[in-house]
Amino acid sequence: MPATPLQAAAAAVSAPTAETPPARPGSAVVFGVIALVLIGLNLRAGITGASALLHDLQTVLGYGPLVAAFIPSIPTLCFALAGAATSWLTGRLGVEKAILLSLAMLAGGLLLRGIPATGMLVAGSVVGMSGLAVCNVAMPSFIREHFAHRTSLMTAVYTVTMTTGATVTSVAVVPLAQALGSPSAAVGAIGITAVAAFLGFLPVALHAHRNSTRSTSRHVSPWPLLRTRKGLLLTAIFTLQALLAYALLSWFPYMLTTMGLDASESGLMFGLMQLVSVPAGMLLIAIGSRPRMLRPAFYLVSITMAAGLVLLLVLPASLAIIPAVLLGFGLGIFPLVMVMISRSGATTAETTALSTLAQSTGYLLATAGPFGMGLLHSATGGWALPLTLLLALSLVQIVVAHLITGGAMARSVARSPAGNLAGASAGRTDGKGK
Repeated sequence: MPATPLQAAAAAVSAPTAETPPARPGSAVVFGVIALVLIGLNLRAGITGASALLHDLQTVLGYGPLVAAFIPSIPTLCFALAGAATSWLTGRLGVEKAILLSLAMLAGGLLLRGIPATGMLVAGSVVGMSGLAVCNVAMPSFIREHFAHRTSLMTAVYTVTMTTGATVTSVAVVPLAQALGSPSAAVGAIGITAVAAFLGFLPVALHAHRNSTRSTSRHVSPWPLLRTRKGLLLTAIFTLQALLAYALLSWFPYMLTTMGLDASESGLMFGLMQLVSVPAGMLLIAIGSRPRMLRPAFYLVSITMAAGLVLLLVLPASLAIIPAVLLGFGLGIFPLVMVMISRSGATTAETTALSTLAQSTGYLLATAGPFGMGLLHSATGGWALPLTLLLALSLVQIVVAHLITGGAMARSVARSPAGNLAGASAGRTDGKGK
């Protein structure tokens, strides 16, 4: 009987190394998994919840088109600027304490957005997304330290819960706003789940503090890595997928609303797009974990994203379900990229540096996606030009996907202590996947 995607992902077991930490007590592992799930549920919920209510927030709060274009750009801008400090922060505090601090910022910022004022919406978004930035960058290192032999499985777990939280939030936030009589109250209520994540991660941080599990490996500066082929390609693929993803996550429901769907229908299509990305990410990790299948996995997801953008351009809003499904599959590239980052460092410090480089640089450049979409829509009064530019970038992503899955890059990942994404399956760690 063929293995399920999750079983195939679980089969991609990393090779043991000298840097592998000693075995942790069962309770620490359980708390680690619980914390991973709770964090995953919050990694996009604050973004998609606000996206689904952008039209209502602008109507109620009365801000202009420049602020309307800036608000969806806050996540990627904060991911770039705050994310750049993550390598330094984890070196000073340790991975667990840095994540705990980031969750406190996320919860506080999201709750602050519940105050019905434009200034509070902007300030809360900046604080919350800055916390989210640190958490985003630190998670590959957290997985590497706590689940060194299950990087594929645990990356799949947290990306699946991330997409699940985003999907549920985007579908539920419009009815919640209607029930509360305020879109601000609805986006503020999302902060409750961030509080739960903070409380859930607290035992993990306390255990790390008591048992001195903080890594003693030397700090690795991320910026020189941009001059290496590995650093450049990881940054390029992360930038492209982030720009495409956040342009869609920021404007897709608003886009459908302006095309003729009502807010509830747009929210459902938005939720469907994200829901599809859950099994898509699992399937892509399973495919990419097989020998010589990493390149086909990247081809599949990149071409599907391009096809979804073409159909969004040409089909009427009444058939939005078709591009929503294709675009959702295209968003499944994120866990594939994150597994590569988790496995591309020779040490935990290098993994953190590569994650910092790819995510801070990538998100800074990706800010052009949501901000540019908003400005171009305001300038042209339509979505044809913004979507055409996204389509062009999706074609560039296909080229970068070809380069990043070449033999040299595959061997580079294979030489990392965490094992080979393409060649490790069912206990195979021969490093020959290309």
